[in-house]
Amino acid sequence: MSERMRSGENRGINDLIFRQFVLRGHTEVAGVRTWDIADSKLWYLTSEQAKGFLTIEHSPEYSAAVTEKEVTLIREHAGAVARAMERRATNLIDLGCGDGKKAVLCIEHFAKEMPVRYCPIDISSYMVQEASHAVEEMGVAPVERIFWNISDFENLDNVTPLFRSDTFPHHCFLFLGNTLGNFNRDDILHGIRRGMQEGDALLIGNGISEGRSPEEWVRTYAISEMDDFCVRVPMQAGLARDNLRFDVQFIDDCIEVRYIVKDSVTVRGLGKSVEFRAGDVIRTVISYKYSRAQLESMLREFFGDVTVHTDAEQTYALAVCKV
Repeated sequence: MSERMRSGENRGINDLIFRQFVLRGHTEVAGVRTWDIADSKLWYLTSEQAKGFLTIEHSPEYSAAVTEKEVTLIREHAGAVARAMERRATNLIDLGCGDGKKAVLCIEHFAKEMPVRYCPIDISSYMVQEASHAVEEMGVAPVERIFWNISDFENLDNVTPLFRSDTFPHHCFLFLGNTLGNFNRDDILHGIRRGMQEGDALLIGNGISEGRSPEEWVRTYAISEMDDFCVRVPMQAGLARDNLRFDVQFIDDCIEVRYIVKDSVTVRGLGKSVEFRAGDVIRTVISYKYSRAQLESMLREFFGDVTVHTDAEQTYALAVCKV
């Protein structure tokens, strides 16, 4: 181990990420110390991180299990959702917009039925720019760009009303890409529901557990693209990549992407120090896979009208929710 690493002097440390390790600390179960840093706000702090996520979406293993299935369901059902909006001018609120390519599919159907305006929301400015460009290149729907395009999901009930106007009074929310599974479901659904009015709709895309075994889900996530994306979080806390072992587990209906620290090291920053011990677990991503019944039950707690569509293998769902 280098003298620099032993002293921990700023090995590419991101203050925000390092501070989260300091504040959260670790828990210990059966002698194993676990650092829970699975927070999507830390995944897209740089454009390189955002590009890394897009690489995952288009990787063969993940795309076959998630991306392609969701795209197929959108193509099959977006038109019916658009028609149910009764030809009213609608804001397409794209929560966690990514590169906007799935929104483009929705707009193709919505624009046939009524005026539609695209409103991307993401914590990553890079993602918002990419999504905006993708939709603008279509030339079918205007893109609404305001300060609150760059936002996390903790303030949705205050942010989403800002997109309403006299000419575009209604919302259709997109919450795609298995994003629901990465959050405290009650908090995020409560925030979305509070931002909805009568006549609004919500489309949720999320993996479901029936059609794939835990081992199959693990193989979907245990790919080099996932490693390249997730490892950037502990690395920005000062850990060296060669001191981290990539690991994916399916525990209690939840995928955990995590790293095992190989050798003990103390990292210093912000006038504080964090001691990582050999064998420590650093959890970087969680992704819940609900059964279809669990998903429907959960959504009905917040929405009066819920329809769940699945792929033939019962591994992915597109839920349509109304108040």
